[in-house]
Amino acid sequence: MKISTKGRYALRMMLDLAENGNDGFVALKDIAERQNISKKYLEQIVPILNKADTLRTNRGYQGGYKLSRPADKYTVGEILRITEGSIAPVACLDQDPNECERAGECMTLPVWQGLYEVITNYLDNITLQDILDMQKDRTSDSYMI
Repeated sequence: MKISTKGRYALRMMLDLAENGNDGFVALKDIAERQNISKKYLEQIVPILNKADTLRTNRGYQGGYKLSRPADKYTVGEILRITEGSIAPVACLDQDPNECERAGECMTLPVWQGLYEVITNYLDNITLQDILDMQKDRTSDSYMI
């Protein structure tokens, strides 16, 4: 499994909104500037996130985007599934039930199932708020006199 640029940038965008959206809607150009991501690329990601009801939008003056839920209600797994589709390490795990003709005799299937379970458990237990809190802890521990 390899997370695409789209998935990584969507996560960064959502984190930026979690960090900067408390005072209202955030302009896409501001997110692009802070995250060093092309505004055009973010414009391609926004409809995907909008379709999943993860964002609130406001047009016109003071327009922009904001999270539709609190930051602790979004998991990394959710955001990656929205943008990547599947986070399964092998294609046969994309279907439930597994429709692979070799599933019954595949010796490696338990390995891939175990990996998928570890990935899913890990990503579904990290929220946007967790990441912001980890970053706050990292920056508060590094001070200079």
